[in-house]
Amino acid sequence: MCKKMMHYKRYHSWSKKGGDVLVVCVDEETNPLGLVCGNSAYNHKRTKPKLCYLLFLSLISFSFILALYSFSSEGGGLGPKTDVNGCSSISNGSICCERSSIRSDVCVMKGDVRTDSVSSTITLYRNNYVTRNLDENDEVLWHEKIRPYTRKWEKSVMDTIDELDLVVKGEHSGVHQKCDVEHDVPAVFFSTGGYTGNLYHEFNDGLIPLYITSQKFNKKVVFVILEYHNWWITKYENILSHFTEYPIIDFTGDKRTHCFPEAIVGLRIHDELTVNSSLMGNNKSIRDFRDLLDRAYWPRIRGLIQDEEREASMNMEKLVSSPSSETKMVMMEEKQDLKKPKVVIIARNDSRAIMNEDSFVKMIEDIGFSVEVLRPQRTTELARIYQVLNSSDVMIGVHGAAMTHFLFMRPGSVFIQIIPLGTDWAAGTYYGEPAVKLGLKYIGYKILAKESSLYDDYDKNDSVLTDPNSVNDRGWEFTKKIYLDRQNIRLNLGRFRKRLLHAYYHSVANESARIHRLSQ
Repeated sequence: MCKKMMHYKRYHSWSKKGGDVLVVCVDEETNPLGLVCGNSAYNHKRTKPKLCYLLFLSLISFSFILALYSFSSEGGGLGPKTDVNGCSSISNGSICCERSSIRSDVCVMKGDVRTDSVSSTITLYRNNYVTRNLDENDEVLWHEKIRPYTRKWEKSVMDTIDELDLVVKGEHSGVHQKCDVEHDVPAVFFSTGGYTGNLYHEFNDGLIPLYITSQKFNKKVVFVILEYHNWWITKYENILSHFTEYPIIDFTGDKRTHCFPEAIVGLRIHDELTVNSSLMGNNKSIRDFRDLLDRAYWPRIRGLIQDEEREASMNMEKLVSSPSSETKMVMMEEKQDLKKPKVVIIARNDSRAIMNEDSFVKMIEDIGFSVEVLRPQRTTELARIYQVLNSSDVMIGVHGAAMTHFLFMRPGSVFIQIIPLGTDWAAGTYYGEPAVKLGLKYIGYKILAKESSLYDDYDKNDSVLTDPNSVNDRGWEFTKKIYLDRQNIRLNLGRFRKRLLHAYYHSVANESARIHRLSQ
């Protein structure tokens, strides 16, 4: 009898039906402990014995397994433990690999850990290993392979990630690599390859998993990066400095042997753009991650605010020195804008653009908002974007990677996501649900076929317009080509107005509650 562990496997697909089931089958007769070590798999073909003979063999096997388990629990076993709870406690000289997750593999090595970037190897020397034969001293006791990236189910991208060999050797195994740099804190090994360069993936596949994996060390940890990029370090240096207080190591570029008392290879990931507090030892959540962003960006934002105040003061002095009716009107409008709730529109520069943006902005202003249109570029400093969104009440944008910026919004504020045809599932899964977990008021605006530029390109009865799911079922290339790369939005302003009014009243109520709290 096989026990099946079912895991839902989310592919980078937009269909609700997109996904596979991974079935891990454990035969309790051949593996009563249910252990799956590393990449090993054993298949046994045997005839059906008589009942008494089977019971006899079972008794002997059970006794043997108890002995083996006792040997392993005392640190004498060769294979790694498999701990679905995170390899939280392993003995010195041990390796533990978590491979049950659909999203990522993680291995923990504890003891005398040494790197060799030339051979892409990390070696653990076991000082408590008792050899059975003297000639075993030079042999590898255990060998694992791992690609430390968090999209394990996507073979095409995982094939581009550098693979590491994790090796366990005995204490007297040959000549140890000389330690060029000795560290007294653990290391976390991970890759910034794959989809790095896309904001969503940089946060979802990298920064948040890095926070989940490393925050328990309270900055006493060294990061070792495969596929190292200087621009990535520069872009996120504000955040990384709150993850670690040590210099970051380029695994491939630094040929020295680094020695660590512990190494975590790979990053743990919970779900899309979130932190599951129930899986964290200290109950940290995505709000704690956002609080860290606040602390990371505040020094830079404070400087930006001071620069803006100086510039505003200079402009005001010029206006006061030459008063006119026009000047007075400008000053009055500026004062009024300070009292209005603020909307930030994240505008796209390519496909899925809002075609009637000017009319849209005017309608938002007529409702009573002040409006800022933000057009992020690859070179735009994240601290500036954070400053704008952190001080806003509502963020509006069309589904896409830029919606990751909802992480910069204050909990309690409003996030309105415009959902183009064919992107319902992805919009909700990747941004809508995570925004709610952060504490935002999420409003999804699903456009009608007539609001899509595709309405002008296809027959009104074409499945592209009437049944997007059937198009998505044909594969990712169709989704990307049709719904992501060739679709723009012409908003029905009357229909959208209802969402804006909802957001307006919510924002006003929030501000009133804030003022009331301050007055108490």
